[in-house]
Amino acid sequence: MRCPVCRSDNYEGEDLCANCGADLRATDVPQQAPEFGDTVLGDPLAALGAGSPRTMGPATPVAEAIRVMHAEGVDCLLVCDGDRLLGIFTDRDAVLKVAGRSLAAIVVGDVMTPDPVVLRRDDTLATAIHKMAVGGFRHLPIVDDDRPVGLVSAADVFRHLVAATA
Repeated sequence: MRCPVCRSDNYEGEDLCANCGADLRATDVPQQAPEFGDTVLGDPLAALGAGSPRTMGPATPVAEAIRVMHAEGVDCLLVCDGDRLLGIFTDRDAVLKVAGRSLAAIVVGDVMTPDPVVLRRDDTLATAIHKMAVGGFRHLPIVDDDRPVGLVSAADVFRHLVAATA
């Protein structure tokens, strides 16, 4: 345990610092999580400059979805019924759920990930990182009243963090 006064190392569980005699009893009490408002982690998602997401309907053939993803250089498509988000179809879905099957009879609605975890416009970068880490996601839709308005990728987050620290 490091002394908060003189920064010297002490044995875990010591009541007093061996170097300066400071009281160490309160140093292992859990503290409230820090606020991220004044750091890059507190930046709103708008700071990432996420563009409009590419959407498709659930009846779109998987072959067409994969062709569009390849042609447009995107890793995922949001699956919508009108303006309402139904799911997400990612390159991972294509590999794990479609590989080895005939694409002719498969539609996106059959292999998409339904009801994806989403972000709201006013969420922070810290929220996006947390949701991605906990869920193992590389892409998260940004929604406004169940209507997709953006898409955040792990690459967007990393680029923003690198630019902010440069």
